[in-house]
Amino acid sequence: MESSNMSRVTEFILLGIPFLYDLHQVFFVVGLFMYLVTILGNGFILIIVAIEPRLQIPMYIFLSNLAFLEICYTTTVVPKLLQTLIQTKTTIGFHRCLAQGFFHFCFGSTELFILTAMAFDRYLAICKPLQYPIIMSKHVCIQMSLATWYAAFVVIFFHYFIVWTLPFCGSNIIDHFFCDIGPLLNLACADTHLIESLRLLTAFLVVIMTLLLMIVSYIFIIVTILRIPSAVGRRKAFSTCTSHLVVVSILYSALAFMYVRPNIQSSSRLTRTVAVLNTTLTPMLNPFIYTIRNAEVKKAVQNVIHKRKGTLK
Repeated sequence: MESSNMSRVTEFILLGIPFLYDLHQVFFVVGLFMYLVTILGNGFILIIVAIEPRLQIPMYIFLSNLAFLEICYTTTVVPKLLQTLIQTKTTIGFHRCLAQGFFHFCFGSTELFILTAMAFDRYLAICKPLQYPIIMSKHVCIQMSLATWYAAFVVIFFHYFIVWTLPFCGSNIIDHFFCDIGPLLNLACADTHLIESLRLLTAFLVVIMTLLLMIVSYIFIIVTILRIPSAVGRRKAFSTCTSHLVVVSILYSALAFMYVRPNIQSSSRLTRTVAVLNTTLTPMLNPFIYTIRNAEVKKAVQNVIHKRKGTLK
C-alpha cells in the first residue's frame, strides 16, 4: 500500500559529461562531425554493396549488415549525447529511456554476432576453400544474418523486460549521457541483484562466448596460413582477415573495460570516456578500416564511376 502511494518516475535527467563542461562546445562540433562521417561512411558501404554485383557475396553481405548496425548503434545514443553538450538540462521520457537502452544493447549484441559470423566466413574461405561455395552460399549467408538479429533481440528483450518491471520512484538523475544499464539500476526502488546477475550472464553469453568462437576460428586460420608454402600466399590469405581483426580488437577491448566486470554500479570518468569513444570513434573508423586497403571495394568504386560517366556521355 505504501509503495503504491509513491510517485513513479516519468522522465529522467541525463547529466551527460559534466567533468568536461568547459569543452562542451568543442566536443559538440567534434561529435557532430564524427556522427556525420559515421553515417556517410557506413552508408557508402551499404550503397556500394547494393549496386555492385561483384560485392554481393557473403563477406560483403556481412559487412553491409555491420555497416547498417553501426548507423543504428550510433543513432540510438549520439543525438542525445550531442543534446547534453548544448543544453543545461537534458531529459528523456521513461519509456524512451528504456527503448534507448534496449536498442543500444540490441544493436551492439547483433554487431558481435555479425563479427562472429564474419570470422566463421573467413575460417571457411581459408581453411575449407573447396567446400566454401557450397557451405557459405548467399542463401545461407542471409539466413545467418537474420539469425544474428533474432538472437540479439531475444537475449536483450528478456533482459530489458525485467528492467521495465522494476519500480523507479526516487531520484530521476542518470549519471551518464545515455540510459546505460548501470546508472539506471542505481535509481531502481527495488532489489536489483537478479538483474545484475542476469546482466553478467548476458555479458558472458554475448561477449565472452562470441570472443571465444572468434579465437577458435582464428587459431584454425593461423594454423592453415602457416602451412601455406608461399610467403606471398600467406600474406594474401592473412590480408583478408586484417580488417576484421583490427575491428574486433578495438571493440572487445572497450566492451571488456565497460561491461564485463562484477561491479556494474561503478561509473568513473574513464569508463564514460571509453563509452563515448565506443559509440562515436569506433563506428566512424570501421568503414575506413574495411575499405582503405580493400582492392575489391576500390575496384567496385571504379566500376561505378565508369558506369556513371558512361551514362552521362
